[in-house]
Amino acid sequence: MRLDDGREVRLSGIEATAKTKQALTSLLAGRDVVLRGNDDTPDRYGRQGALMFIGENDISVQAMLLAQGDAIVSGEITDKDCAAALMASEAGARRQKMGSWADPSAIKNAESSDDILAGIGRFMVVEGKVLSVRQAGATTYLNFGRNWTRGFAVTISKRALPTFEGAGIALKSLENKRIRVRGWIEGTTGPRIDVRLLGQVELLGANEPTGVRP
Repeated sequence: MRLDDGREVRLSGIEATAKTKQALTSLLAGRDVVLRGNDDTPDRYGRQGALMFIGENDISVQAMLLAQGDAIVSGEITDKDCAAALMASEAGARRQKMGSWADPSAIKNAESSDDILAGIGRFMVVEGKVLSVRQAGATTYLNFGRNWTRGFAVTISKRALPTFEGAGIALKSLENKRIRVRGWIEGTTGPRIDVRLLGQVELLGANEPTGVRP
């Protein structure tokens, strides 16, 4: 978003979908907004990251977009209450199949590695069962396929481990558990998501419905 004072603002905590720009125009064009963030230091592209609010509204623009299914939680917000609120907005839209969640392929099946690999360079949400947790050098791999080189996997570097340990999550305990993971798709022979933030991973309950096609 560009403000009338020339500043460019990146909406923290979300990633865009095909409808985000249109939805933002409808919500914000000509409106007064309030920015809230830890600091106002621009990123390397000169954009200021912030939560955005319309006037005195206490619901963020990010939460509005998520509730309409017009954005995806990125997992970057570290404040627990704020992150939980954004996740709740997205979850409501998923349940009601709002916006982008109306597409049956909006959440990828971890077993369909070719389908995921076709989206290389895109931000995706993937669900599946972790078949094995392995460590190789400074990287931990959550493998979703039996063929480690071609199946979908999540990679977590050693420097990210304290974040999970601090939250009481032992990566080995995720073996045979169903999880939802979000991030940018990388890889060549097999698709990968590199997880750096705790908010990128959600543990799914045994009775929680998945968003993937059978």
